[in-house]
Amino acid sequence: MATASDRSRQTAAQMKDEKKDGNEKENIWASVLSEVQLKGTNKLSPNQQVVVIGDRESGKTTLVAKLQGNVDPKKGSGLEYAYIDVRDEYRDDHTHLAVWLLDGDANHAHLLRYALTEETYSSTLLMLTVSMTTPWAMLDQLQEWASLLQDHIDKLPFSAEAIREYQHKYVRRWQEYVEPGDELETAQLRRTSRHVDGEEEGMDHLLPLPEGVLTRNLGLDIVVVVTKTDYMATLEKDLDYKEEHFDFIQQHLRKFCLQYGAALFYTSVKEDKNCDLLYKYLVHRIYGLVFPTPALVVEKDAVFIPAGWDNDKKIGILYENLQSMKPDDDYSDVINRPTARKPAPREAELHAEDEQNFLSRLLQQLQQQQPAPVGITGAVNGSTASPTPAGTGVNSPSAGTPIRGGIQVQKPVDRRSSSSAIPNQMDPTKTGISGTSEGVLANFFNSLLKKSSSTASPTGMLQPGDRVSVPNSGAPASGSEGSPVPGSPDKLNLVSRPGEVAAELDRLAQSASSRLNPIPSVPVSTNVDNSSSDC
Repeated sequence: MATASDRSRQTAAQMKDEKKDGNEKENIWASVLSEVQLKGTNKLSPNQQVVVIGDRESGKTTLVAKLQGNVDPKKGSGLEYAYIDVRDEYRDDHTHLAVWLLDGDANHAHLLRYALTEETYSSTLLMLTVSMTTPWAMLDQLQEWASLLQDHIDKLPFSAEAIREYQHKYVRRWQEYVEPGDELETAQLRRTSRHVDGEEEGMDHLLPLPEGVLTRNLGLDIVVVVTKTDYMATLEKDLDYKEEHFDFIQQHLRKFCLQYGAALFYTSVKEDKNCDLLYKYLVHRIYGLVFPTPALVVEKDAVFIPAGWDNDKKIGILYENLQSMKPDDDYSDVINRPTARKPAPREAELHAEDEQNFLSRLLQQLQQQQPAPVGITGAVNGSTASPTPAGTGVNSPSAGTPIRGGIQVQKPVDRRSSSSAIPNQMDPTKTGISGTSEGVLANFFNSLLKKSSSTASPTGMLQPGDRVSVPNSGAPASGSEGSPVPGSPDKLNLVSRPGEVAAELDRLAQSASSRLNPIPSVPVSTNVDNSSSDC
Protein backbone atom coordinates (compact mmCIF):
# COMPACT_ATOMS: atom_id res chain seq x y z
CA MET A 1 0.00 0.00 0.00
CA ALA A 2 1.39 3.28 -1.18
CA THR A 3 2.09 5.83 1.47
CA ALA A 4 1.14 9.48 1.29
CA SER A 5 4.71 10.43 0.49
CA ASP A 6 4.78 8.08 -2.53
CA ARG A 7 1.52 9.50 -3.83
CA SER A 8 2.82 13.01 -3.49
CA ARG A 9 5.99 12.15 -5.35
CA GLN A 10 3.96 10.58 -8.22
CA THR A 11 1.72 13.61 -8.38
CA ALA A 12 4.71 15.95 -8.56
CA ALA A 13 6.29 13.86 -11.32
CA GLN A 14 3.07 13.90 -13.37
CA MET A 15 2.76 17.64 -12.97
CA LYS A 16 6.37 18.07 -14.03
CA ASP A 17 5.86 15.95 -17.17
CA GLU A 18 2.68 17.82 -18.08
CA LYS A 19 4.47 21.10 -17.67
CA LYS A 20 7.35 19.89 -19.81
CA ASP A 21 4.98 18.74 -22.56
CA GLY A 22 3.16 22.04 -22.44
CA ASN A 23 6.38 24.00 -22.75
CA GLU A 24 7.46 21.86 -25.71
CA LYS A 25 4.15 22.39 -27.54
CA GLU A 26 4.33 26.08 -26.80
CA ASN A 27 7.85 26.28 -28.18
CA ILE A 28 6.85 24.46 -31.38
CA TRP A 29 3.94 26.77 -32.04
CA ALA A 30 6.04 29.80 -31.21
CA SER A 31 8.67 28.77 -33.72
CA VAL A 32 6.05 28.16 -36.41
CA LEU A 33 4.39 31.51 -35.80
CA SER A 34 7.69 33.34 -35.79
CA GLU A 35 8.68 31.70 -39.08
CA VAL A 36 5.38 32.68 -40.72
CA GLN A 37 5.71 36.20 -39.39
CA LEU A 38 9.24 36.46 -40.72
CA LYS A 39 8.19 35.32 -44.17
CA GLY A 40 5.25 37.71 -44.19
CA THR A 41 7.24 40.78 -43.27
CA ASN A 42 10.33 40.16 -45.39
CA LYS A 43 10.37 41.76 -48.81
CA LEU A 44 12.53 40.85 -51.76
CA SER A 45 15.86 42.52 -51.25
CA PRO A 46 16.93 44.88 -54.04
CA ASN A 47 20.63 44.47 -53.21
CA GLN A 48 21.14 40.89 -54.41
CA GLN A 49 23.32 40.22 -57.44
CA VAL A 50 24.76 37.47 -59.65
CA VAL A 51 28.28 37.56 -61.10
CA VAL A 52 28.68 35.48 -64.29
CA ILE A 53 32.18 34.50 -65.40
CA GLY A 54 33.49 32.09 -68.00
CA ASP A 55 35.48 31.87 -71.21
CA ARG A 56 34.41 33.47 -74.45
CA GLU A 57 31.86 31.55 -76.50
CA SER A 58 30.72 29.77 -73.35
CA GLY A 59 27.16 31.11 -73.71
CA LYS A 60 27.10 33.68 -70.90
CA THR A 61 25.26 36.41 -72.79
CA THR A 62 22.75 34.04 -74.39
CA LEU A 63 22.02 32.34 -71.07
CA VAL A 64 21.42 35.62 -69.23
CA ALA A 65 19.20 36.84 -72.08
CA LYS A 66 17.19 33.64 -71.75
CA LEU A 67 16.75 34.22 -68.02
CA GLN A 68 15.62 37.78 -68.80
CA GLY A 69 13.19 36.64 -71.45
CA ASN A 70 15.10 38.57 -74.09
CA VAL A 71 15.07 37.01 -77.57
CA ASP A 72 17.67 39.39 -79.05
CA PRO A 73 20.82 39.27 -76.89
CA LYS A 74 23.57 41.80 -77.56
CA LYS A 75 27.12 40.97 -76.64
CA GLY A 76 29.31 43.60 -75.06
CA SER A 77 32.85 43.72 -73.73
CA GLY A 78 34.63 44.25 -70.45
CA LEU A 79 32.16 44.19 -67.58
CA GLU A 80 28.49 44.29 -68.56
CA TYR A 81 25.50 45.01 -66.36
CA ALA A 82 22.01 43.59 -66.73
CA TYR A 83 19.13 42.65 -64.47
CA ILE A 84 16.50 39.96 -64.16
CA ASP A 85 12.96 40.82 -63.15
CA VAL A 86 11.99 38.69 -60.12
CA ARG A 87 8.38 38.35 -58.98
CA ASP A 88 6.99 36.69 -55.87
CA GLU A 89 3.35 35.87 -56.45
CA TYR A 90 2.88 34.68 -52.86
CA ARG A 91 4.03 37.96 -51.35
CA ASP A 92 2.82 40.07 -54.27
CA ASP A 93 6.24 41.62 -54.56
CA HIS A 94 8.84 42.08 -57.27
CA THR A 95 12.38 43.37 -57.59
CA HIS A 96 15.36 43.47 -59.94
CA LEU A 97 18.18 40.97 -59.58
CA ALA A 98 21.43 42.60 -60.74
CA VAL A 99 23.62 40.58 -63.09
CA TRP A 100 27.28 41.31 -63.87
CA LEU A 101 28.88 39.61 -66.90
CA LEU A 102 32.66 39.56 -67.06
CA ASP A 103 34.38 39.31 -70.43
CA GLY A 104 35.86 35.90 -71.21
CA ASP A 105 39.39 37.29 -71.47
CA ALA A 106 41.33 36.58 -68.28
CA ASN A 107 43.02 39.96 -68.63
CA HIS A 108 39.73 41.57 -67.60
CA ALA A 109 39.68 39.81 -64.23
CA HIS A 110 40.72 43.05 -62.53
CA LEU A 111 37.24 44.42 -63.34
CA LEU A 112 35.80 42.16 -60.64
CA ARG A 113 36.64 44.89 -58.12
CA TYR A 114 33.60 46.80 -59.40
CA ALA A 115 31.21 43.84 -59.12
CA LEU A 116 32.45 41.83 -56.14
CA THR A 117 33.35 44.09 -53.24
CA GLU A 118 33.47 43.82 -49.50
CA GLU A 119 30.01 45.35 -49.21
CA THR A 120 28.37 43.10 -51.81
CA TYR A 121 30.14 39.86 -50.88
CA SER A 122 27.41 38.46 -48.64
CA SER A 123 24.67 39.20 -51.22
CA THR A 124 26.46 37.73 -54.26
CA LEU A 125 25.89 34.44 -56.08
CA LEU A 126 28.64 33.33 -58.45
CA MET A 127 27.88 31.56 -61.72
CA LEU A 128 30.67 29.73 -63.60
CA THR A 129 29.87 28.83 -67.22
CA VAL A 130 31.52 26.31 -69.54
CA SER A 131 30.39 25.04 -72.92
CA MET A 132 29.82 21.48 -74.08
CA THR A 133 31.20 22.45 -77.49
CA THR A 134 34.71 22.17 -75.97
CA PRO A 135 34.46 19.36 -73.39
CA TRP A 136 38.26 18.84 -73.38
CA ALA A 137 38.73 22.36 -71.95
CA MET A 138 35.90 22.54 -69.41
CA LEU A 139 37.78 21.35 -66.35
CA ASP A 140 40.80 23.57 -67.03
CA GLN A 141 38.54 26.58 -67.53
CA LEU A 142 36.74 25.99 -64.23
CA GLN A 143 39.99 25.64 -62.32
CA GLU A 144 41.48 28.73 -63.94
CA TRP A 145 38.49 30.95 -63.16
CA ALA A 146 38.26 29.60 -59.62
CA SER A 147 41.93 30.47 -59.12
CA LEU A 148 41.39 34.00 -60.47
CA LEU A 149 38.41 34.40 -58.17
CA GLN A 150 40.44 33.26 -55.16
CA ASP A 151 43.13 35.79 -56.02
CA HIS A 152 40.53 38.55 -56.15
CA ILE A 153 39.02 37.54 -52.80
CA ASP A 154 42.45 37.53 -51.19
CA LYS A 155 42.86 41.16 -52.25
CA LEU A 156 39.64 42.26 -50.55
CA PRO A 157 40.10 43.97 -47.14
CA PHE A 158 38.53 41.14 -45.17
CA SER A 159 39.55 40.20 -41.69
CA ALA A 160 40.24 36.55 -40.89
CA GLU A 161 37.20 36.48 -38.62
CA ALA A 162 34.92 37.72 -41.41
CA ILE A 163 36.20 35.07 -43.81
CA ARG A 164 35.58 32.32 -41.22
CA GLU A 165 32.08 33.63 -40.66
CA TYR A 166 31.25 33.47 -44.38
CA GLN A 167 32.70 29.98 -44.63
CA HIS A 168 30.85 28.71 -41.56
CA LYS A 169 27.60 30.16 -42.87
CA TYR A 170 27.96 28.34 -46.15
CA VAL A 171 28.85 25.07 -44.40
CA ARG A 172 25.61 25.27 -42.44
CA ARG A 173 23.69 25.97 -45.61
CA TRP A 174 25.17 22.88 -47.26
CA GLN A 175 24.33 20.74 -44.23
CA GLU A 176 20.78 22.07 -43.98
CA TYR A 177 19.86 20.94 -47.46
CA VAL A 178 16.66 18.94 -47.41
CA GLU A 179 15.41 16.80 -50.25
CA PRO A 180 12.08 18.17 -51.53
CA GLY A 181 9.30 16.15 -49.93
CA ASP A 182 11.27 15.33 -46.77
CA GLU A 183 10.94 18.72 -45.07
CA LEU A 184 8.52 17.62 -42.31
CA GLU A 185 10.49 14.53 -41.37
CA THR A 186 13.79 16.42 -41.26
CA ALA A 187 12.31 19.26 -39.21
CA GLN A 188 10.89 16.79 -36.66
CA LEU A 189 14.25 15.08 -36.28
CA ARG A 190 15.96 18.40 -35.70
CA ARG A 191 13.45 19.48 -33.07
CA THR A 192 13.80 16.16 -31.26
CA SER A 193 17.58 16.36 -31.20
CA ARG A 194 17.40 19.92 -29.96
CA HIS A 195 15.64 18.82 -26.69
CA VAL A 196 17.71 15.77 -25.86
CA ASP A 197 18.61 15.65 -22.15
CA GLY A 198 22.10 16.85 -21.40
CA GLU A 199 22.33 19.08 -24.49
CA GLU A 200 21.89 22.77 -24.57
CA GLU A 201 19.29 24.32 -26.82
CA GLY A 202 20.68 26.28 -29.72
CA MET A 203 23.73 24.11 -30.35
CA ASP A 204 24.51 22.70 -33.77
CA HIS A 205 23.24 19.17 -34.30
CA LEU A 206 24.13 18.78 -37.96
CA LEU A 207 26.03 15.91 -39.48
CA PRO A 208 29.68 16.51 -40.33
CA LEU A 209 30.66 17.22 -43.91
CA PRO A 210 31.46 14.20 -46.08
CA GLU A 211 34.99 13.66 -47.27
CA GLY A 212 36.03 15.91 -50.15
CA VAL A 213 33.18 18.43 -49.61
CA LEU A 214 33.97 22.16 -49.33
CA THR A 215 37.70 21.64 -49.25
CA ARG A 216 37.96 25.02 -51.04
CA ASN A 217 35.29 26.99 -49.29
CA LEU A 218 35.10 30.55 -50.64
CA GLY A 219 32.10 31.49 -48.52
CA LEU A 220 30.12 32.16 -51.72
CA ASP A 221 27.09 30.46 -53.20
CA ILE A 222 28.33 29.00 -56.53
CA VAL A 223 26.47 27.47 -59.48
CA VAL A 224 28.37 25.73 -62.30
CA VAL A 225 26.43 25.86 -65.57
CA VAL A 226 27.32 23.70 -68.57
CA THR A 227 25.78 25.35 -71.64
CA LYS A 228 25.04 24.11 -75.18
CA THR A 229 24.37 20.52 -74.14
CA ASP A 230 22.53 20.02 -77.44
CA TYR A 231 26.04 19.69 -78.94
CA MET A 232 26.32 16.23 -77.42
CA ALA A 233 24.71 14.74 -80.52
CA THR A 234 27.43 16.32 -82.67
CA LEU A 235 30.14 14.92 -80.39
CA GLU A 236 28.66 11.47 -80.75
CA LYS A 237 28.51 11.76 -84.53
CA ASP A 238 31.77 13.52 -85.34
CA LEU A 239 34.11 12.52 -82.49
CA ASP A 240 32.61 9.11 -81.64
CA TYR A 241 31.70 10.04 -78.05
CA LYS A 242 29.80 7.39 -76.13
CA GLU A 243 27.80 7.28 -72.93
CA GLU A 244 30.87 6.48 -70.86
CA HIS A 245 32.60 9.64 -72.12
CA PHE A 246 29.75 11.82 -70.91
CA ASP A 247 29.64 9.95 -67.58
CA PHE A 248 33.39 10.48 -67.21
CA ILE A 249 32.94 14.21 -67.82
CA GLN A 250 30.04 14.42 -65.38
CA GLN A 251 31.85 12.68 -62.53
CA HIS A 252 34.80 15.08 -62.84
CA LEU A 253 32.49 18.11 -62.88
CA ARG A 254 30.61 16.84 -59.83
CA LYS A 255 33.85 16.32 -57.93
CA PHE A 256 34.85 19.90 -58.73
CA CYS A 257 31.47 21.12 -57.48
CA LEU A 258 31.91 19.17 -54.24
CA GLN A 259 35.20 20.96 -53.54
CA TYR A 260 33.56 24.40 -53.83
CA GLY A 261 30.11 23.41 -52.59
CA ALA A 262 28.55 24.36 -55.93
CA ALA A 263 25.42 23.26 -57.69
CA LEU A 264 25.62 21.81 -61.23
CA PHE A 265 23.32 22.57 -64.17
CA TYR A 266 23.29 21.21 -67.74
CA THR A 267 21.40 23.70 -69.93
CA SER A 268 20.57 24.26 -73.57
CA VAL A 269 19.06 27.54 -74.69
CA LYS A 270 18.54 26.16 -78.18
CA GLU A 271 16.37 23.29 -76.93
CA ASP A 272 15.17 25.20 -73.82
CA LYS A 273 16.43 22.61 -71.35
CA ASN A 274 16.75 23.51 -67.66
CA CYS A 275 16.68 27.27 -68.36
CA ASP A 276 13.48 27.86 -66.44
CA LEU A 277 14.69 25.49 -63.72
CA LEU A 278 17.90 27.51 -63.39
CA TYR A 279 15.90 30.72 -62.89
CA LYS A 280 13.81 29.13 -60.13
CA TYR A 281 16.89 27.76 -58.42
CA LEU A 282 18.60 31.17 -58.47
CA VAL A 283 15.66 32.96 -56.85
CA HIS A 284 15.39 30.10 -54.37
CA ARG A 285 19.01 30.41 -53.28
CA ILE A 286 18.99 34.22 -53.27
CA TYR A 287 15.51 35.09 -51.98
CA GLY A 288 14.46 31.84 -50.29
CA LEU A 289 11.48 31.16 -52.56
CA VAL A 290 10.03 27.66 -52.67
CA PHE A 291 11.88 25.22 -54.92
CA PRO A 292 10.26 21.76 -55.05
CA THR A 293 12.44 20.12 -57.73
CA PRO A 294 14.79 17.30 -56.64
CA ALA A 295 18.06 16.33 -58.27
CA LEU A 296 17.92 15.21 -61.93
CA VAL A 297 20.51 12.69 -63.11
CA VAL A 298 18.62 10.55 -65.65
CA GLU A 299 18.97 12.59 -68.84
CA LYS A 300 22.58 13.10 -69.81
CA ASP A 301 21.93 16.56 -71.35
CA ALA A 302 19.68 17.90 -68.56
CA VAL A 303 21.56 17.14 -65.34
CA PHE A 304 20.75 19.08 -62.16
CA ILE A 305 22.69 18.59 -58.92
CA PRO A 306 21.60 20.98 -56.12
CA ALA A 307 24.14 22.16 -53.57
CA GLY A 308 24.10 19.86 -50.54
CA TRP A 309 22.69 16.79 -52.27
CA ASP A 310 25.75 15.16 -53.82
CA ASN A 311 28.47 13.00 -52.29
CA ASP A 312 31.12 10.51 -53.39
CA LYS A 313 28.78 7.55 -52.99
CA LYS A 314 26.25 9.02 -55.42
CA ILE A 315 29.00 9.90 -57.87
CA GLY A 316 30.22 6.30 -57.68
CA ILE A 317 27.10 5.15 -59.51
CA LEU A 318 28.60 6.60 -62.70
CA TYR A 319 31.62 4.32 -62.37
CA GLU A 320 29.55 1.33 -63.39
CA ASN A 321 29.30 2.63 -66.97
CA LEU A 322 33.03 3.25 -67.39
CA GLN A 323 34.35 0.30 -69.39
CA SER A 324 37.34 1.56 -71.40
CA MET A 325 38.53 4.07 -68.79
CA LYS A 326 38.97 4.43 -65.06
CA PRO A 327 37.47 7.13 -62.82
CA ASP A 328 40.92 8.24 -61.68
CA ASP A 329 42.33 8.61 -65.20
CA ASP A 330 43.61 12.03 -66.10
CA TYR A 331 40.86 14.13 -67.66
CA SER A 332 42.95 15.38 -70.57
CA ASP A 333 44.07 11.83 -71.45
CA VAL A 334 40.51 10.57 -71.88
CA ILE A 335 38.81 13.72 -73.16
CA ASN A 336 41.59 14.93 -75.40
CA ARG A 337 41.50 17.78 -77.86
CA PRO A 338 40.76 16.57 -81.41
CA THR A 339 43.28 17.14 -84.15
CA ALA A 340 42.63 20.18 -86.26
CA ARG A 341 40.66 19.24 -89.32
CA LYS A 342 40.14 21.34 -92.39
CA PRO A 343 36.57 22.61 -92.28
CA ALA A 344 34.37 21.35 -95.05
CA PRO A 345 33.71 24.05 -97.64
CA ARG A 346 30.23 25.37 -97.56
CA GLU A 347 28.19 25.32 -100.68
CA ALA A 348 27.65 28.76 -102.12
CA GLU A 349 24.17 29.99 -101.46
CA LEU A 350 22.31 30.77 -104.66
CA HIS A 351 19.90 33.66 -104.84
CA ALA A 352 17.31 33.76 -107.61
CA GLU A 353 17.44 36.89 -109.72
CA ASP A 354 14.37 39.02 -109.99
CA GLU A 355 12.27 37.94 -112.95
CA GLN A 356 11.88 41.41 -114.42
CA ASN A 357 15.59 42.16 -114.12
CA PHE A 358 16.43 38.88 -115.81
CA LEU A 359 14.08 39.54 -118.70
CA SER A 360 15.40 43.09 -119.15
CA ARG A 361 18.98 41.87 -119.22
CA LEU A 362 18.09 39.14 -121.70
CA LEU A 363 16.37 41.66 -123.96
CA GLN A 364 19.47 43.87 -124.00
CA GLN A 365 21.64 40.92 -124.98
CA LEU A 366 19.30 39.97 -127.83
CA GLN A 367 19.24 43.52 -129.10
CA GLN A 368 23.03 43.66 -129.12
CA GLN A 369 23.33 40.37 -131.00
CA GLN A 370 20.67 41.21 -133.67
CA PRO A 371 22.33 42.29 -137.00
CA ALA A 372 21.34 45.43 -138.88
CA PRO A 373 18.86 44.94 -141.80
CA VAL A 374 20.52 44.61 -145.18
CA GLY A 375 19.25 44.43 -148.78
CA ILE A 376 18.93 41.17 -150.63
CA THR A 377 21.67 42.09 -153.05
CA GLY A 378 23.76 43.79 -150.37
CA ALA A 379 26.52 42.30 -148.27
CA VAL A 380 25.53 40.38 -145.17
CA ASN A 381 27.89 42.31 -142.90
CA GLY A 382 25.96 45.57 -143.04
CA SER A 383 27.07 46.89 -146.44
CA THR A 384 24.35 47.93 -148.88
CA ALA A 385 24.32 47.22 -152.59
CA SER A 386 24.84 50.09 -154.95
CA PRO A 387 21.88 50.97 -157.14
CA THR A 388 21.75 49.73 -160.70
CA PRO A 389 23.33 52.27 -163.02
CA ALA A 390 21.02 54.20 -165.26
CA GLY A 391 20.48 52.64 -168.63
CA THR A 392 21.21 49.16 -167.42
CA GLY A 393 18.36 46.67 -167.55
CA VAL A 394 17.92 43.49 -165.63
CA ASN A 395 19.13 41.55 -168.63
CA SER A 396 22.35 43.55 -168.69
CA PRO A 397 25.53 41.67 -167.82
CA SER A 398 26.48 44.38 -165.39
CA ALA A 399 23.56 43.63 -163.08
CA GLY A 400 25.93 41.56 -160.92
CA THR A 401 23.80 38.41 -160.64
CA PRO A 402 22.95 35.57 -162.99
CA ILE A 403 19.73 35.91 -165.00
CA ARG A 404 17.22 33.16 -165.49
CA GLY A 405 14.29 33.61 -167.78
CA GLY A 406 14.72 37.38 -167.67
CA ILE A 407 14.35 37.52 -163.85
CA GLN A 408 17.22 38.37 -161.46
CA VAL A 409 18.14 35.51 -159.07
CA GLN A 410 19.69 36.34 -155.69
CA LYS A 411 22.55 34.29 -154.31
CA PRO A 412 21.79 32.23 -151.19
CA VAL A 413 21.92 34.31 -148.04
CA ASP A 414 22.43 33.11 -144.51
CA ARG A 415 18.94 32.78 -142.99
CA ARG A 416 20.15 33.41 -139.45
CA SER A 417 21.60 36.80 -140.28
CA SER A 418 19.02 38.01 -142.78
CA SER A 419 15.73 36.46 -141.65
CA SER A 420 14.81 39.46 -139.54
CA ALA A 421 15.67 41.84 -142.38
CA ILE A 422 13.49 40.20 -145.10
CA PRO A 423 10.40 42.38 -144.50
CA ASN A 424 12.50 45.50 -144.90
CA GLN A 425 14.03 44.24 -148.13
CA MET A 426 10.70 44.50 -149.92
CA ASP A 427 10.61 48.26 -149.67
CA PRO A 428 11.25 49.53 -153.23
CA THR A 429 12.14 53.02 -152.04
CA LYS A 430 15.43 51.91 -150.40
CA THR A 431 18.70 51.77 -152.26
CA GLY A 432 20.12 48.40 -153.19
CA ILE A 433 16.71 46.87 -154.00
CA SER A 434 16.56 44.77 -157.17
CA GLY A 435 14.31 45.75 -160.07
CA THR A 436 12.33 42.53 -159.74
CA SER A 437 10.69 43.46 -156.43
CA GLU A 438 6.94 43.23 -156.09
CA GLY A 439 6.56 47.00 -155.80
CA VAL A 440 8.32 47.59 -159.13
CA LEU A 441 6.22 44.94 -160.85
CA ALA A 442 3.01 46.39 -159.44
CA ASN A 443 3.94 49.86 -160.63
CA PHE A 444 4.87 48.54 -164.05
CA PHE A 445 1.63 46.70 -164.65
CA ASN A 446 -0.42 49.52 -163.16
CA SER A 447 1.13 51.86 -165.73
CA LEU A 448 0.18 49.38 -168.45
CA LEU A 449 -3.42 49.24 -167.24
CA LYS A 450 -3.65 53.04 -167.17
CA LYS A 451 -2.55 53.18 -170.80
CA SER A 452 -4.97 50.46 -171.86
CA SER A 453 -7.19 53.11 -173.42
CA SER A 454 -4.48 53.99 -175.96
CA THR A 455 -4.76 52.75 -179.57
CA ALA A 456 -3.00 49.39 -180.07
CA SER A 457 -1.70 48.20 -183.40
CA PRO A 458 -2.52 44.58 -184.33
CA THR A 459 0.96 44.16 -185.60
CA GLY A 460 2.42 44.71 -182.08
CA MET A 461 0.93 41.54 -180.62
CA LEU A 462 3.18 39.52 -178.26
CA GLN A 463 4.28 36.37 -180.04
CA PRO A 464 5.48 33.17 -178.42
CA GLY A 465 9.22 33.30 -177.78
CA ASP A 466 9.31 37.10 -177.49
CA ARG A 467 11.19 38.49 -174.48
CA VAL A 468 9.62 40.88 -172.01
CA SER A 469 12.14 43.04 -170.14
CA VAL A 470 11.29 44.91 -166.96
CA PRO A 471 13.10 48.24 -166.71
CA ASN A 472 14.75 49.39 -163.52
CA SER A 473 12.76 51.74 -161.27
CA GLY A 474 13.41 55.34 -162.24
CA ALA A 475 15.80 54.39 -165.14
CA PRO A 476 14.99 55.03 -168.80
CA ALA A 477 14.55 52.11 -171.17
CA SER A 478 17.72 51.04 -172.86
CA GLY A 479 16.21 50.60 -176.27
CA SER A 480 18.38 47.56 -176.89
CA GLU A 481 17.22 44.41 -178.59
CA GLY A 482 14.49 42.61 -176.68
CA SER A 483 13.72 45.71 -174.59
CA PRO A 484 10.93 47.69 -176.23
CA VAL A 485 10.59 51.36 -175.45
CA PRO A 486 7.69 52.23 -173.14
CA GLY A 487 4.64 53.13 -175.12
CA SER A 488 5.66 50.92 -178.10
CA PRO A 489 3.11 48.72 -179.82
CA ASP A 490 4.54 45.58 -178.11
CA LYS A 491 3.69 46.89 -174.62
CA LEU A 492 0.23 48.02 -175.64
CA ASN A 493 -0.53 44.76 -177.41
CA LEU A 494 0.54 42.93 -174.21
CA VAL A 495 -2.34 44.52 -172.35
CA SER A 496 -4.82 43.61 -175.05
CA ARG A 497 -4.31 39.92 -174.26
CA PRO A 498 -5.24 39.49 -170.55
CA GLY A 499 -4.68 35.72 -170.53
CA GLU A 500 -1.04 36.04 -171.37
CA VAL A 501 -0.66 38.87 -168.85
CA ALA A 502 -2.02 36.62 -166.10
CA ALA A 503 0.36 33.83 -167.12
CA GLU A 504 3.23 36.27 -167.03
CA LEU A 505 2.22 37.42 -163.55
CA ASP A 506 2.13 33.81 -162.31
CA ARG A 507 5.58 33.17 -163.73
CA LEU A 508 6.94 36.30 -162.06
CA ALA A 509 5.38 35.29 -158.72
CA GLN A 510 7.01 31.86 -158.94
CA SER A 511 10.34 33.47 -159.74
CA ALA A 512 9.97 35.76 -156.72
CA SER A 513 9.17 32.72 -154.55
CA SER A 514 12.26 30.87 -155.79
CA ARG A 515 14.28 34.00 -155.07
CA LEU A 516 13.13 34.04 -151.44
CA ASN A 517 13.86 30.29 -151.13
CA PRO A 518 16.88 29.68 -153.35
CA ILE A 519 18.25 26.21 -154.07
CA PRO A 520 22.04 26.44 -153.95
CA SER A 521 22.61 23.08 -155.65
CA VAL A 522 20.76 24.04 -158.89
CA PRO A 523 23.15 25.69 -161.35
CA VAL A 524 21.99 28.82 -163.05
CA SER A 525 22.60 29.00 -166.76
CA THR A 526 22.74 32.21 -168.66
CA ASN A 527 23.64 33.32 -172.12
CA VAL A 528 24.79 36.70 -170.97
CA ASP A 529 28.42 37.50 -171.43
CA ASN A 530 29.65 38.47 -167.97
CA SER A 531 32.93 39.72 -169.33
CA SER A 532 31.41 42.95 -170.51
CA SER A 533 30.63 45.77 -168.14
CA ASP A 534 29.37 49.30 -168.48
CA CYS A 535 31.66 50.49 -165.70
